[in-house]
Amino acid sequence: MSVPLRREGLSRARSFFYGQMTAWGRADRWRPGRTAVIVMRPILPYALAFAAGAMIFVVVEEVVPESQAGGHPDLATSGAILGFAVMMVVDVALG
Repeated sequence: MSVPLRREGLSRARSFFYGQMTAWGRADRWRPGRTAVIVMRPILPYALAFAAGAMIFVVVEEVVPESQAGGHPDLATSGAILGFAVMMVVDVALG
């Protein structure tokens, strides 16, 4: 905040003062943010599981039928299973 004000011609003291004034309004906001993080922390695994389920639903609903439409349903299903198995091995090995 101070640098643009200084570039516009304000003195160093005045630009520093205005830069500090912008932080004063945020000083009392840390407590609600901290409380929200503490309250949401136990819910986070469930929220992430819901998001993962939603993504899997989209894949099953949209991508899998489209891959089956090409005339090689067994190959498409085998590729999906192999891809999932590789993803799980990499997740466990690197996690």
